[in-house]
Amino acid sequence: MSSSTSTSSTLQSATDPATGAADRLGTLDEAELAALDAWWRAANYLTIGQIYLQDDALLRRPLEPGDVKPRLLGHWGTSTGLSFLYAHLSRLVRLTGQRALYLAGPGHGGPALVAAGWLEGTYSEVYPHVGQDAEGVRRLFRQFSAPGGIPSHASVTTPGSIHEGGELGYVLMHAFGAVMDNPDLLAVAVVGDGEAETGPLEGSWKGVSFLNPARDGAVLPVLDLNGYKISGPTVLARKDPAQLRSLLQGHGYEVLEVEGDDVPGMHHRFAAALARAHRSIREIQTAARSGAWDGRQPTWPMIVLRTPKGWTGPREVDGVQVEGTWRSHQVPLSGVRDDPEHLRLLEEWLRSYRPEELFDADGRPSAAVLANNPAGELRMSATPHANGGLLTRDLDLPDFRDYGVQVQRPGGARAESTRKLGEFLRDVYRDNPDTFRLFCPDETNSNRLGAVFEVSDRAWMERTEPGDVSLSRDGRVMEVLSEHNCHGWLEGYTLTGRHGLFATYEAFAMVSASQTVQHAKWLEEAAHLPWRAKVPSLNVLLTSTAWRNDHNGFSHQGPGLIQTALTQRSSVARVYLPPDANCLMSVADHCLRSRSYLNLVVIDKQPQLQYLSMDEAVEHCTRGAGVWEWAGTDDGSAAPDVVLACAGDVVTMETVAAAAILRERLPQLRTRVVNVVDLMRLRRPADHPHGMDEFTFRETFTDDVDVVFAFHGFPGAIHQLVHGRPDADRFHVRGFIEEGTTTTPFDMTVKNRASRYHLVIDALNNARRLPVGAGEVKAWCHQQLERHASYVVEHLEDMPEVRDWSLGDWATRG
Repeated sequence: MSSSTSTSSTLQSATDPATGAADRLGTLDEAELAALDAWWRAANYLTIGQIYLQDDALLRRPLEPGDVKPRLLGHWGTSTGLSFLYAHLSRLVRLTGQRALYLAGPGHGGPALVAAGWLEGTYSEVYPHVGQDAEGVRRLFRQFSAPGGIPSHASVTTPGSIHEGGELGYVLMHAFGAVMDNPDLLAVAVVGDGEAETGPLEGSWKGVSFLNPARDGAVLPVLDLNGYKISGPTVLARKDPAQLRSLLQGHGYEVLEVEGDDVPGMHHRFAAALARAHRSIREIQTAARSGAWDGRQPTWPMIVLRTPKGWTGPREVDGVQVEGTWRSHQVPLSGVRDDPEHLRLLEEWLRSYRPEELFDADGRPSAAVLANNPAGELRMSATPHANGGLLTRDLDLPDFRDYGVQVQRPGGARAESTRKLGEFLRDVYRDNPDTFRLFCPDETNSNRLGAVFEVSDRAWMERTEPGDVSLSRDGRVMEVLSEHNCHGWLEGYTLTGRHGLFATYEAFAMVSASQTVQHAKWLEEAAHLPWRAKVPSLNVLLTSTAWRNDHNGFSHQGPGLIQTALTQRSSVARVYLPPDANCLMSVADHCLRSRSYLNLVVIDKQPQLQYLSMDEAVEHCTRGAGVWEWAGTDDGSAAPDVVLACAGDVVTMETVAAAAILRERLPQLRTRVVNVVDLMRLRRPADHPHGMDEFTFRETFTDDVDVVFAFHGFPGAIHQLVHGRPDADRFHVRGFIEEGTTTTPFDMTVKNRASRYHLVIDALNNARRLPVGAGEVKAWCHQQLERHASYVVEHLEDMPEVRDWSLGDWATRG
């Protein structure tokens, strides 16, 4: 490979404006070169050891087959580049005092990040049984990708990590989210060239268009082009360098390029490029923070690093080239236990790093290695920014009760529930100018949250035009038409200790559903690590829901994220379906105060009936589920004939309407109406901490009365939740069954067989007893459905008795 360095302008000696210290970043003296190279060799040695060895960790004797693990797992090809970058960044931190966060996009380079933490001492501080000695090295090796050990990624178990990289594509998003409202932080995001092929990563370079240098920290992307994926070349590595440079410059970056495989030449060239990048960042920030900034979007630096895949590993194995090819992606030597030649090559490879210079007689890192480490919290593996709960401040929240809707009687008011939430979030923004943000894909106004623009514009660093509204470089509302970016930015923001909300159309939350799962998994595993402090929850608001996207059509109808959330562990997953604005306010306050949960809140933005006063809403949400006595005819004198249950705003209205029909037409039938806000209340306590105890469940749903349950999402979710409850087969669920398109609101419920008329028919089909006249009521419901089918086609709107329906005066609380 050729050896070169190029930039979009001439490299110069850099000075650190933050400290005024004499610049040493761009040049390496002999001592610094020795420390850098020793640290890098030690990290490479430890990485290989984690993949291969279970004994003789420091090669104190000739390697034997029994020293090698029975299962060889891990990824070597990307690790050496990650360690090279880490070594140089540690030097930058040590010389400048720059607070830095290291995010490894190539997630399978986990052993490199584990090695870095061990060399910095952080790993042994967090895990004392893996000490900085010979026995500690042995345990470090044995635990990697092993039963009872650690994963192969830079997972939650890795000190200094907020980004596992198991699912590729999110490293830049997490980096940009981490530095928002974090002015002193430099997030170094290593983008693997395989990762660079993913849609989310390809769409995340635009983060610089939203970064304010006066208020935010900086992201330094490093595109690590080692040329190959698991079994073939990568697109960006095969592009003409001039084309790639133009692409990245078009995204708004100053492109610095370093290429080669020669040592020490690569150390010198990369040190110069990193110095240039850091100086550019400091100059941008100093200008912005001193009033010398003209307001135009800065051109932020990034580095393109070209090195061979598997750099410093075996050049050939069995006569086939390995280094610099896809064959080095995982385990370059696979038959070590059974092939003496492979065993010899492994030992030769390990000894090429001269471990006797890197570890003392007791197995501790040598003085030469330790010389490259920063101290204390400046170590990237020890930065509190990677353990954001240590930095989290509680939000200064206004009293949510002040944003309620006045409800004199159930159904006595109609309101856009999320508009009230927008007013609440407006004041959360006002009172928390550097610890709260809303992330929304171009839908803030659409989702009725636009009140936030009274106190904050949208963040925007590109040019503005006279017709633009609520758009400025000082804005802190994050709108970009990408669910991936919004979700990923929020993850980075919360994992570094700040609070936020991701609001999106319900159906398109599935675009980033895999990110939701990955984040939940991170929180789930973090709960088992006492050194991981609890971070603000990932709060997701789904509005523009399936039931009211009748005007957009089938593509906009999908409640699947609820189902996704239900598959996550009970220690993390929470799903809330507030039926009205006051319940939404209570739920929102709770979610914003919570820690280390995935909170999914689902409610539509359209005008809807309001049922509960604020005091009643708080009591109802505290219970999570309860009987609405005013809606049914169950007076407690005897068991109800049927239970009508509901969870979700539209289906709650249909349930209450069904109960009203039965009250009017069959007053002798005893109906009980149960509304569920906290979906996890349906689970057993053994399955979820929010689960109702058996007594409460029986008291609410009875022991044996049939339950007609109208649910916002897919019906199978309720069957899943009530599994194991008394006579679970008595639950008959109506929900979204993938029916409906561009039609009227009520027709959506009809097409999915969850309308008030369907619920009445279900209730009569499953009631314990049928009063005289039940047959006539069923026939009337069928007639209404037939009438509806004709009416909507002829009049293009719902029947007046449905469209204008509200509860009568009977719906009182007395």
